[in-house]
Amino acid sequence: MCKTTQMYSPCMAMLAAKALFCLLLGWMAVPAWALDGTQILQKVDRNLEPESYEMYRTLINIEPDGSRKEYLLYSVKKGRDKIVALFLSPASDKGRATLRLGENMWLYIPSVGRPVRITSLQSVVGGVFNNADILRIDYTAEYNVESAQEEKDTYLLSLKANTNAVAYDRLKMVVDKKNLLPITIEAYAASGLLIKTLHYSGIKDFGGGILRPSTLETDSPLYKGYKSVMNYLRIKKREFPDEVFTLNYLPRIEDLRK
Repeated sequence: MCKTTQMYSPCMAMLAAKALFCLLLGWMAVPAWALDGTQILQKVDRNLEPESYEMYRTLINIEPDGSRKEYLLYSVKKGRDKIVALFLSPASDKGRATLRLGENMWLYIPSVGRPVRITSLQSVVGGVFNNADILRIDYTAEYNVESAQEEKDTYLLSLKANTNAVAYDRLKMVVDKKNLLPITIEAYAASGLLIKTLHYSGIKDFGGGILRPSTLETDSPLYKGYKSVMNYLRIKKREFPDEVFTLNYLPRIEDLRK
């Protein structure tokens, strides 16, 4: 038993050394890399697409009888929450353009001559994809990570919308651990109802360090027998001025392709 003194005794030094040793043991018991769901989601965002890019993709709606309607879109994005999509085909939709700035969305129709407001849960093309799917911004701009679980080859992220304006209240995202890319995403309403499931497949090297799924399919228990598919044809890093992401610029998006 050590006696208390006003001097720093060898006994006190021994006690301090024991405390330091216990502290070091505690640190060693913690994994060198702790699971950080937000960091994983940030990497998923950047692996899916650069922060600023141009992209060509097709969107195909398939009905229960097998009939199909296909669209070709040219899209440009800047930062975490600015994106424009221009319809190149079919001829009946050519020249239409959609703009998303954060939670706000507009549709420009050449014959109307002015943009009109649209919502995230509407769909300018019909089918299972809604406007939030077509004009997707960074997941980290819309969702907070509530939990992250590590499994053998995947991570399971549970996400909660950070505002009531987000299309889906909750997401359950299965992420491939090797590539840090989504495999499936289940989208839920605030009531807990499953709205749709997104399936990513066909990892492709698009060049410029972009390695990501080339196909996104979705189905929904609310639209039995219907399916919608996005095929990513080209993605390229490109910088754009802020002027491109304004209502006044929507009639001139085609000029960016020249």
